[in-house]
Amino acid sequence: MKISRSVFIAILIVFNIAIDQISKVVVRANVTPYQESDIIGKYFILTNVENRGAFLGMGSDMNPTLRLIFLLILPTVVLGYVTYYILKNKSLDKHSLIGFCCIIGGGIANVFDRFAYGSVTDFLHIDLGGVFKTGIFNVADMSVMLGLGLLLYANFRHKKSL
Repeated sequence: MKISRSVFIAILIVFNIAIDQISKVVVRANVTPYQESDIIGKYFILTNVENRGAFLGMGSDMNPTLRLIFLLILPTVVLGYVTYYILKNKSLDKHSLIGFCCIIGGGIANVFDRFAYGSVTDFLHIDLGGVFKTGIFNVADMSVMLGLGLLLYANFRHKKSL
């Protein structure tokens, strides 16, 4: 049974939102805020923080009106436009389509958190001893990064074939 392109898009976006929201519900219910738990030594850490800003807390000190505009309204408009774009643009390759779906799903999940809770729940941290260190992030952030990676891959693959 072959599913339609629009159904495929909807399933992928909803899947990204669902895995993010489920992970956040589990973390909110079971991880004490700001308490760190080692998952893999001191390299992969589970914690629970509420991020009122965007990436790495940027914008958390903005006044509420600017935060509303830049962290709720503008992302909602952009996500709506990108969704419209991928539904209408039938010439997107599969990697680009999946990449955009991951970005949209992750974006919607974080916008939902900002709307529902006033902040985004972040809970994962990687520290490879100074070689590589991340800020605290969540599954939606991973979806967005995976989506960006797929878009870059599709772009380089497309240019290579020209």
